[in-house]
Amino acid sequence: MSLSVTLDLPAEVEEKLRRENPNLDAEVKEVFALELFRRGKLSHHELSCVLGLDRFATDAYLKRHKVFEDSLTMEDLEADRKTLDRVTSGH
Repeated sequence: MSLSVTLDLPAEVEEKLRRENPNLDAEVKEVFALELFRRGKLSHHELSCVLGLDRFATDAYLKRHKVFEDSLTMEDLEADRKTLDRVTSGH
């Protein structure tokens, strides 16, 4: 399943933004996911999945954006445990 969102921006604003960042679509996706995380709508693990990053890269991403979380959720810890089990079992 995929979500597509259309932003209706004035042409000159879009042109300016695309000149500054040719990969504007990806930036908008990242900003939206980060905001959902800040609001508690996405878990750390879900944010990692959206961004295509592992846990540590997601931590670094959050730090770069000055977002600090209180703690990992049980879902995050369970996902990490499953990953460790898979890696250590050779699958």
